[in-house]
Amino acid sequence: MARLLIVHHSPTRSLRRLTDAVVSGANDPEIEGVEVVVRPALEASAEDVLAADGYVLGTSANFGYMSGALKHFFDSTFLAVGGALDPSGAAGESASETSKRPYGLYVHGRYDTTGAIRSVQSIVGALGWAQAYDILDVLGDVEDTHVEAAYELGATLAAVLD
Repeated sequence: MARLLIVHHSPTRSLRRLTDAVVSGANDPEIEGVEVVVRPALEASAEDVLAADGYVLGTSANFGYMSGALKHFFDSTFLAVGGALDPSGAAGESASETSKRPYGLYVHGRYDTTGAIRSVQSIVGALGWAQAYDILDVLGDVEDTHVEAAYELGATLAAVLD
């Protein structure tokens, strides 16, 4: 059975609403053969990453960057799952067994999400993961259209693994 890992930092009502929709979409009853594993970013481990066939990442945009919790997730798993750095410390070519696995991303911010998206993409690029769906980029209040898009994000990532 394929496994989809949802790693999130959802400290606000807005992010919890998006995360709940992503999880619901990933568990859509029409999608079979996919186990959905949900982990808060501070609890997710390298073992979780290695055991998964695809990923959905959720974060707030804080001061132009991803949440500290999602950064901690990457810091604590990057090398253990095969992320690579070149001698300068920049992203190197990944030889990870997680390379080419699909991922999706949702980000919520009040003012700007650009830096948060860029920082996540930089790290998943160094892991060799493949973006499998449009990034859900939500500024301000979470509306029903955002919740629907979050559902689609979760469902699409699960369906890719199905």
